[in-house]
Amino acid sequence: MNQRIHRSNKEPKRDGLSWDELWKGKEKGLITCWEVGRELRVKEPELASRAEKGELPVLGWKGGVEKKTKKGEKFGTLFYLAQWQGLRGDDLDIDLSHEPELVCTKTGMRVIYTGDLKKYGNA
Repeated sequence: MNQRIHRSNKEPKRDGLSWDELWKGKEKGLITCWEVGRELRVKEPELASRAEKGELPVLGWKGGVEKKTKKGEKFGTLFYLAQWQGLRGDDLDIDLSHEPELVCTKTGMRVIYTGDLKKYGNA
């Protein structure tokens, strides 16, 4: 079953939606996080540039990297991944049936993005 959440960067920001529509819809709040990333891209172009180069900066959700840990990997939220994609200027493209992995180009830390709270809840 395809569980992909996709939205083109060419789409305008959604307006006039209730909190429930933003966070509890079928896209599970991922479009909202992505839209926040798009806004951050305009407000903080230096941060956006770093993300475009593959850095995973610390944002409002778990999944960013300040420094590499001894373990060398950690879990992050799909909310972070959505916001990061918006920050980079990418289309939103997340498959809920997979746990994508990214390696921060600044620290070399590997981050596995998941919707499973048990995996990232204690990180």
